[in-house]
Amino acid sequence: MDLSTTTGSAPIELRAAALCCLLDADPARKAKDTMALAQAWQAGTLQLDRDISLSAQGTIPGRPACPQLIPPKEVARRAMHTLEGRAAAIHALTHIEFNAINLALDAIWRFAGMPRDYYADWLRVAGEEALHFSLLAAHLQTMGYAYGDFPAHNSLWEMAEKTSGDVLARMALVPRTLEARGLDASPPMRAKLAQAGDQAAAGILDIILRDEIGHVAIGNRWYAMLCRERDLEPIATYRILARHYKAPVLRGPFNLPARRAAGFTESELDALENSDRQEF
Repeated sequence: MDLSTTTGSAPIELRAAALCCLLDADPARKAKDTMALAQAWQAGTLQLDRDISLSAQGTIPGRPACPQLIPPKEVARRAMHTLEGRAAAIHALTHIEFNAINLALDAIWRFAGMPRDYYADWLRVAGEEALHFSLLAAHLQTMGYAYGDFPAHNSLWEMAEKTSGDVLARMALVPRTLEARGLDASPPMRAKLAQAGDQAAAGILDIILRDEIGHVAIGNRWYAMLCRERDLEPIATYRILARHYKAPVLRGPFNLPARRAAGFTESELDALENSDRQEF
């Protein structure tokens, strides 16, 4: 994708470009073009049409033939003390980051009429997720493996499909539910990798956790704004959305410092820890 121009010297439009990246089935090229798109936005060379009507001419999201997608319960767990086991764990993280690129790009092109900062926020997320994917994929190659070598599941994108008709549901159930689970899971995964001697992978997870706090904060920001606009109480609304869209039940232990840094209120955290269904 040429990010310099579309015709003559006219800048390309952000949401259309995000859709173009989303449709790309080549993971490395998708990541490279997404990072370039974020850089072009920072340089002021993109236009934004918040109200343009877009339609996808292809399968969303673009993805390679591998990895094979299987139900989550069928994804094998491997011992972390073996090279193959560590590679499988890194591969799972790589797949999560690939899906996260797609989720951020989808949030940009799909939902029209949002404030300019909304699109800037999700483009920042897309660029950082692309960096995470690239770091993990490169590390996987140093282990003798490549993205696609292990089966993976599709739970993240399945929730994106469920919430494709309502930006409020998307903000509630993707960044501040599914992606927020990464705030809880990252520290124990980092500890296992470090204990196994993979300090490079542990360092990548440090970068990812730092950035993901910001990504979840963006989800919280826009969820709160949309609740205010629609005159909805956030905690009660979340419970309704979680039940309606069959979101996974959240179970501890929770990384409360990271969740606080990501903007969850004390009321939300109390509801998360004390609710009978562990949902807030």
